[in-house]
Amino acid sequence: MEAEKTLTSDEASMAKSSNFIKEIIAEDLKAGKNGGQIVTRFPPEPNGYLHIGHAKAFCLDFGLAKEFGGHCNLRLDDTNPTKEDTEYVDAIKEDIHWLGFDWGDHEYFASDYFEQLYEWAIYLIKQGKAYVDDSTAEEIKASRGTLTEPGKPSKYRDRSVEENLDLFTRMRAGEFADGSKVLRAKIDMASPNINLRDPTMYRIRRFHHHRTGDKWCIYPMYDFAHGQSDAIEGVTHSICTLEFEIHRPLYDWFIANLPVPAKPRQIEFARLNLTYTVMSKRKLLKLVQEKYVNGWDDPRMPTIAGLRRRGYTPESIRNFAERIGVAKRDSTVDVALLEHCVRDDLNTKAPRLMAVLHPLKLIIDNYPEGQEEKLTAINNPEDESAGTRELTFGRELFIERDDFMEDPPKKYFRLSIGKEVRLRYGYYVTATSVDKDAEGNITAVHCTYDPATKGGSSPDGRKVKGTIHWVNAKTALSAEVRLYDRLFTKENPEEVAEGEDFTANLNPNSLEILSDVLIEPDLAKVQVGDHVQFERQGYFTLDKDSSKEHLVFNRTVALKDSWAKIAG
Repeated sequence: MEAEKTLTSDEASMAKSSNFIKEIIAEDLKAGKNGGQIVTRFPPEPNGYLHIGHAKAFCLDFGLAKEFGGHCNLRLDDTNPTKEDTEYVDAIKEDIHWLGFDWGDHEYFASDYFEQLYEWAIYLIKQGKAYVDDSTAEEIKASRGTLTEPGKPSKYRDRSVEENLDLFTRMRAGEFADGSKVLRAKIDMASPNINLRDPTMYRIRRFHHHRTGDKWCIYPMYDFAHGQSDAIEGVTHSICTLEFEIHRPLYDWFIANLPVPAKPRQIEFARLNLTYTVMSKRKLLKLVQEKYVNGWDDPRMPTIAGLRRRGYTPESIRNFAERIGVAKRDSTVDVALLEHCVRDDLNTKAPRLMAVLHPLKLIIDNYPEGQEEKLTAINNPEDESAGTRELTFGRELFIERDDFMEDPPKKYFRLSIGKEVRLRYGYYVTATSVDKDAEGNITAVHCTYDPATKGGSSPDGRKVKGTIHWVNAKTALSAEVRLYDRLFTKENPEEVAEGEDFTANLNPNSLEILSDVLIEPDLAKVQVGDHVQFERQGYFTLDKDSSKEHLVFNRTVALKDSWAKIAG
């Protein structure tokens, strides 16, 4: 397999117009296969929350079905009760619906087919194509051979059909201990494809199933259940990620050797890999269980629930999936492209308001004490229909601490002693002096304003290079703001020293909580999940932890867009 690479902007753009799976489906329809029907499926295992990689997959599954006039099944592949939970089932459904897709009446579970799968296992035994093996898991693994050496047949491989039927029936009846026996397909221990070297079909596992309870103590392996479930549902195109390519001969062998009602075609595409991100559900579960993050919906997680809570939109994720396209080989996509997609979407819909994250008092000495006036602010310059709002201006304001420097370097265009800047929607002001505490820290900046510059322009034509935002000291509300950064410090979190795992690359500064943020009053009208732009700061959303008394905003993404510069 070719080495993995990171997509450039040109390659990402080319991928958007390339979809080899679409071409395959079109050719099958042209050839009259499957009676002109198209049925796809999205088959997640309910053993964790869906992440952005799953979003790419089901955008493809549902999108292709819609484009070709078919339908997409949602099937929960619940064949391993030790890791599955109804919490995950509910979360999967919520995430797919949130992203704008619906499966209608086509909701299924692999557990719906347990009885049929059992009968088909009996069928293979009667055909002499499956047998019960008493070997341990370690013995089976050791006997499978290597890529250069064939496997060694089990000493139980030649049991009679009658003995295998008896043992398998008793396995179902619960007569044997967990792990004491398995059912294996009898295929070819010398096959160059290790997956065909008598793969395990069933194992004994006494564990309460979230749907079937304690009815079963034997469970089918994924490779046996998956293709047959596709066939039962009439799936025409079983679209999988690339790691299943080597499993396809086994998929096809089961389909060919069983009296299934349909013959699905498995097609593989490259899974999504993102820089600074891990996509393994096992690793994401580790982050949750060991409390490196605050749950599956932590806004630093690549889960759909986490992205939703952070403020990503369905439109931005669907656009991202479309832009990266469908490839036949593995690559890594720069996470900056995903961030660009959400900025691009929010730019047109998020109202602009002002918030001061690190407040510093600004006193306008020549503004009349006790006087207030109303200023008009534009809600979104990208959307005229968003209208305007009123801001209250007064003598005492708060500005960002970084927007003032007592001794600025060259090319510093914000506020400093003797320099003039524009207050957003307000006046030109010039700093004159500062107040300091006993430690020498600046506690307030004094300035004067030019009454002739109301609205942010000067009648005499003079220009200023800096515009800064502000809030009124009397009307501002307090809020908590959570600034999220990338969860990992390396582009590839899997690159670790010997003896370490991916958690060694966790970013200790991935979350910064600001508790003394000041915001303009209109931000109190925002509802949980709404999107706003804090001018000059980035895009934010109101978090579910909020209350009327305590507003909490999550930063979705900063304003700086490195991908737009690259792509441009």
